[in-house]
Amino acid sequence: MDLTERFYFGSSGFKLSSLFITQVGCDPHPDPASQIVRSGLLQILAFFRRRIVNTLGYTLAGLRFAWRSEEAFRIEVVLGVVLVPLALWLEPSGVGRALLIGSWGWVMVVELLNTALEKTVDRLSLERHPLSKSIKDLGSAAVGLSLVLALLVWVLVLF
Repeated sequence: MDLTERFYFGSSGFKLSSLFITQVGCDPHPDPASQIVRSGLLQILAFFRRRIVNTLGYTLAGLRFAWRSEEAFRIEVVLGVVLVPLALWLEPSGVGRALLIGSWGWVMVVELLNTALEKTVDRLSLERHPLSKSIKDLGSAAVGLSLVLALLVWVLVLF
């Protein structure tokens, strides 16, 4: 099985093998060190591309799940659709806009973490337990506190 592929860019071509990359039609004995560096860079780039694509897929799956299963998340998304343009319109400074939009984003992050906590507790056991209730109450308190802090940021920045 041949692990070599050829890529052509304009009039010059490159030969990509599992270990080395060389320019087709050039010196038949290129510097091995530069080949290893180029190969390593290609492998690193491929790794990061694969990681970014996978991460994007997991992110979209999580957001889709939260949208479908959590009413509070849907309410906060709708609130964000209203608040982000309002922040851009009301606040002239970049820092103020970042604070206003970031405070809404923080509420969304805490809501997602609370959802993850609740689903984890439900996965472990559906029976009522005081510790399970405490975990869910703490998650809810975190969301409530993030909402209060976001409101405080909005009041302090705008007034």
